[in-house]
Amino acid sequence: MLLAQAHKIQMRPYKPDMIFAIARGGLIPARILVDLLETPQFALMQIEFYMDIAQTRQQPTIKQAPTVSVIGKNVLLVDDIADTGKSLQLAKTLLQQQSAFEIQTVTLYYNHQSIIKPDFYGKETNNWVIFPWETKETLRKIIQKHIGKRQFNQEIVKLVKAGFPKQLADKLLKDM
Repeated sequence: MLLAQAHKIQMRPYKPDMIFAIARGGLIPARILVDLLETPQFALMQIEFYMDIAQTRQQPTIKQAPTVSVIGKNVLLVDDIADTGKSLQLAKTLLQQQSAFEIQTVTLYYNHQSIIKPDFYGKETNNWVIFPWETKETLRKIIQKHIGKRQFNQEIVKLVKAGFPKQLADKLLKDM
């Protein structure tokens, strides 16, 4: 998916001077894009929004502000998903306030409910997405809800139906 995104970006006259990740979800995709686009400048900001599976705070908050200058730079802003779009919008606004020249956005997934449509995205979805780098965290959150065994099994079935590998779920659950 990121290879296709990199190709789309390279086909445009826009060339990023810097790739900016929204941590945590955008870290891995951003690092891959650094390599694919051969853009050596990489930075991040951390935004906190989700409290639990599909549960957000009222507004996202900046946990770690950008520590590098973006003045006059073309910035490629990367996150894993534009779900509500609030984190992406907050990050973009902050970079605009810091005088970035042009900001383009890229995500792996785009949800139609999002308040911002990324300039580049891989797939459209209206479902909750579990990324490979958050599988154990997701299972841990389900377990921490102290739900009954039957309800827990129903939650696992929903995850598997949504594309979560059953073997991975079984292995991670055994290790917890």
